[in-house]
Amino acid sequence: MDPIKVDFSGKGRAKELYIPPEKAWLKTAISAILSVVVAVVAFYIMLPPINFKAFEFYYYVAIILLSYIVFTFILSKAFARPEYIPYVKRRSIVPIAIGLIFALIFGVGYLTSALVFRAKTYSKIIEVTESKFGDESSIANIKGVSDFEKIPMIDSDVATNLGNKKLGDLAEYVSQFVIDHPYSTQINYRGTPTRILPLKYGDFFKWFNNRADGIPAYITVNMYTQKANAVEIPGGIKYSASEFFGRKLDRVLRFSYPTYMFGMPSLEIDEDGNPWWVCERVSKTIGLLGGEDVIGLVLVDARTGETEEYTIEEARAENSKIKWVDQVYSADLLTRQYNYYGKFGNGFINSYIGQTGVRITTQGFSYLTNNDDVWMYTGVTSITDDDSIIGFVLINQRTKEAVFQKISGSTELGAQFSAEGIVRDKAWKATFPLLLNINGEATYFMALKDNDVVKSYAMVSVERVQDAARSPNDDYPDLVSCLKSYEGLVKASGVNLKFNYEGKISDTDDPLYDTITGVVEDIRTAVIGGNSMYYIKLKDSNSYYFIPASQSDDVIILNKGDKVSVVFTKTEDRIIAAQDITLK
Repeated sequence: MDPIKVDFSGKGRAKELYIPPEKAWLKTAISAILSVVVAVVAFYIMLPPINFKAFEFYYYVAIILLSYIVFTFILSKAFARPEYIPYVKRRSIVPIAIGLIFALIFGVGYLTSALVFRAKTYSKIIEVTESKFGDESSIANIKGVSDFEKIPMIDSDVATNLGNKKLGDLAEYVSQFVIDHPYSTQINYRGTPTRILPLKYGDFFKWFNNRADGIPAYITVNMYTQKANAVEIPGGIKYSASEFFGRKLDRVLRFSYPTYMFGMPSLEIDEDGNPWWVCERVSKTIGLLGGEDVIGLVLVDARTGETEEYTIEEARAENSKIKWVDQVYSADLLTRQYNYYGKFGNGFINSYIGQTGVRITTQGFSYLTNNDDVWMYTGVTSITDDDSIIGFVLINQRTKEAVFQKISGSTELGAQFSAEGIVRDKAWKATFPLLLNINGEATYFMALKDNDVVKSYAMVSVERVQDAARSPNDDYPDLVSCLKSYEGLVKASGVNLKFNYEGKISDTDDPLYDTITGVVEDIRTAVIGGNSMYYIKLKDSNSYYFIPASQSDDVIILNKGDKVSVVFTKTEDRIIAAQDITLK
């Protein structure tokens, strides 16, 4: 019997029968046309940059190629006629080949950008210098009460709450517009920390009713005086993130610059108060897909939609005509870049094994102003110990100048817990702290708030987190009394601040504090909340000025007929809080 012969070569295998549908050429043309329609619609909706460095571009190409295959399958009716499947497969060869080429480019680009291979390069995206805490050149050196004018006293949530209240006072805006919080920006406007709150349409129908006039105003919040103002724009803001169709900010940018990649836009105002959308032009600087950094700016006039483009060198120059732009680099991008620097300076393997010198930022950040620029602030902690900081970093959002200052102590979260512990019975929450140099003492400063309404200020020592003080009056936040309480507290720990209380904390148009000198006519005392309070009336005055005994040494020894100087909160009330009472 002859042996059975089996052919494993595949040469004898039956070929798949290729049967094209009727009018195959027409169906192919229709599939191509429909794919072009999909490409146009997808581009209008997705707005991807036509750029091999952008992830969105690969998704966009995949949608177009997949749409052609799907249309070919549907038009050939292969779902009902399986004999047309070989036709669909053959027509899919070209789009699949194109897709594989793009996949190969993406894969190679991903590998050439991978952190595991390029860790050292990632760590050099940002350059960091180190300085000693307390240097004269350091930011946030506070020696007197007037120095607080450059310190934001509130956070973005409180600012938004103030903006909402202001918006509610404007009857013509109520229910039509709301604050567009993600696009708000903290800037240094004429030497004062200011948050710009853009508005957006309440919904599509409110856009439809108001689109002809545009958004009528933006809101500013002075982060120091906590005053909100609605700034009306003649002709309205016609281009914003909340617009639809051609006036939508993303479409203005994409149609004007189809290959550019952009970061998160923000609304800023120039020195004349004109609103501009500041849009970071970003690129990948490591391999094809890694190391995002800002390489330029595009400014969009919020009123007209006209654009202006600047290189990163022009934006960072000290004599730049757009030096008023404060946020060239977003805080999120700067935090990410500093973490590359802190984690991968000694290589990728060291960041996970050994971890010599590895450090990262703490959770959260805030802003400080200095020399007409805004600096992002965040604490820095060891990768192995997130309960204490080893220092903090300040990064200029216009120039990317980064300074690390070394100091040991509690993290911002620990300081928040300590401040909230003072008012545990009230359940107030602390804002993210700012680290200040109060006459040589490293101090966290924060506001205590109840439902985003500031009730008090608090100060916590960085090195001794148990040293936590707040302004004692619950009716209003009082900075001077907070400083005096903190000064007395740290004095007990052996630290003499010698703080300068001369001058007044004021806004140029409306002082918060004032001073009066006179002769004591009446003195009364009361114990409120465990604090001894003194009420002083001066001759020729109808008001009483009250102050806790812990806040003024002189008030305890006052007699009728003594001449005193009183620093007080400017108000029309009959009983007025005093920040200081001193014998003359």
